[in-house]
Amino acid sequence: FFQKTLTAVKSWFTLFGWSKGQNPISVPDSLRSDVCIVQLTISRGTVFKRNLDREKGFYAMLRHLSGQTIPGMASSQTLPNDPVERLFHLLWQHSELLAFLKSHGACLSHVLPEFLLTPEDYKVWIQVHTELKVGSGSQRTSCRVTDKSFFILEDSTFETMSKRAWTDVLLQIYKVFVLPRVSSRLIAGSSSLESMPNMPRIKSEPLSSNIYSQYERAMLVWLNRHYEKNRKIVWKDSKKGGIPPMRWIVNFDRDLQDGLVVAAQMATYCPYLIPTHFVKMYTNARTHEQFLHNCLIFVKALHSVHLDIDIKV
Repeated sequence: FFQKTLTAVKSWFTLFGWSKGQNPISVPDSLRSDVCIVQLTISRGTVFKRNLDREKGFYAMLRHLSGQTIPGMASSQTLPNDPVERLFHLLWQHSELLAFLKSHGACLSHVLPEFLLTPEDYKVWIQVHTELKVGSGSQRTSCRVTDKSFFILEDSTFETMSKRAWTDVLLQIYKVFVLPRVSSRLIAGSSSLESMPNMPRIKSEPLSSNIYSQYERAMLVWLNRHYEKNRKIVWKDSKKGGIPPMRWIVNFDRDLQDGLVVAAQMATYCPYLIPTHFVKMYTNARTHEQFLHNCLIFVKALHSVHLDIDIKV
């Protein structure tokens, strides 16, 4: 599940994350190399000045999606030659990044700044923290305050943790800066769920759910509305199960896995795909093979209207 999530995240940010075209990324390697560059300062022995406004840098992507810059972080910065000083500068930078995202509603309390470092910098972090721990009395006192969040991870474990941390950072960037673009008009109008009898309601108020945001619930309302509106139209001539039953769509994975809900959405905007594609779908799919059959038809429908997004079934 995590690998599929990671693949989807990389695909979306590669295609849509930057203002001037596609920019292939890898998680966490390319992100860490962009915000945690250390090799150049070590090998050349010179101060390395990096521009945070680079066209295809991580912070350029963040500024493009959020329309903001991180307070207190200059457009360019000089990383010190000294490995320890550079480490603390990067930790400050990552702390500011996490604080900026949290201030906009991101759920990142489980991500620590050191998880965003490169493996080389993380080893320096362990060395520095260990030296502080065995240092003077005042240093030991300071260190005890941070011991609760200090982890010594093996190389492979750190790499897994770092990959998960960067993935969660990207997911939360999408959640707090991209999803809010969902218009409230999606749940307005005479064709809303209020006009459909026996259809359970999904509240769109900000505090009505501790799982989905207001904008995610707006999308659920949109999915419910178009599925209920179109299921009797799209599959009225179905030879593979007849008209599908009414359903209440409350999540974005299990309720969408048979392909019918997303097909109903697409049929709203491309009704000419109904006789050529969607009528061939199983309307009461039970097996993995039937799920795959439906999803392959949906992907072919996307390709037929030239929405050639890199979707893998």
